[in-house]
Amino acid sequence: MIVLNDNFKVKLDYETYITIGSFDGLHKGHLSLINKTISLSKKNNAKSMVNTFKEHPLNTINKDIAPKIIMDNETKIEMLKNLGIDILNLCDFNEEMMRISPKDYILNMIKCYNLKGIITGFNHRFGYKNQGDVELLKKLSKEYKFELYITEPVKINDTIVSSTNIRGYISSGKISEANDMLLRPYFISGTVGHGKKIGRTMNFPTANLVYDKKFAVPGRGVYYTIVEYEGVLYKGITNIGINPTVGGSVLSVETYILNFNKDIYNKNIKVSFIRKIRDEIKFNNIVELKNQLEKDKHFADKQKII
Repeated sequence: MIVLNDNFKVKLDYETYITIGSFDGLHKGHLSLINKTISLSKKNNAKSMVNTFKEHPLNTINKDIAPKIIMDNETKIEMLKNLGIDILNLCDFNEEMMRISPKDYILNMIKCYNLKGIITGFNHRFGYKNQGDVELLKKLSKEYKFELYITEPVKINDTIVSSTNIRGYISSGKISEANDMLLRPYFISGTVGHGKKIGRTMNFPTANLVYDKKFAVPGRGVYYTIVEYEGVLYKGITNIGINPTVGGSVLSVETYILNFNKDIYNKNIKVSFIRKIRDEIKFNNIVELKNQLEKDKHFADKQKII
């Protein structure tokens, strides 16, 4: 797969079918766009292309209201490559791109990327102040002779699969519902930092995750997780909360890794959230907390690594 970082400077010498959108977290709604783009490109001896942004546009427009990240670009590149996309363009949403009119946005794709067809979602908006929509695409496709395919929304249990809904599920702790919409379980990666080491006193040492705060964090609670360290997967119990039993007040992401005794301070780990076990609870004492942790461990030990 070719990965570009191009704002209409490159000129491709082969025809392309392009799916356009934010693609800020690859989910099952995106999969329908991607599969359609790939099938059309193969059928017409062209290349499949995903045209999206390196960062969410709101990071340029107004960082204060920019949504939390669901997936980093490294993972996005790996997944799109595995799905069979030929070209991924992660363009920069800068001042110039922000002010481009919807029509010029499409004309630039025709000129630079030898556009033969566009595939997009039913509610996609684009161009200056999101003034472009599906109706404009229909008009432009007739005027400039490119094919246009609008996909219907993908629903799970009558809920539209979207990045917005996935973020809502993640923030409210409904990780199973979020994972049902994603193409892989939601994860956060980072380095292991030093915590208060209270878990060690109960024989439950935890890895305190130092992560980029731009990422979405599941709601407070205890989760069954899969921890990846140096390419090996381990079962884990991850607590997201303030540790109220021991008087904590700062939100942390701490994971007890089953059958693991390595020193991983300052090492990178990836924590994939599989399902929520329970809410965070303030126990009366450490003994009650330890007894509950034993139950959580027993639950995690019976789960499969997926």
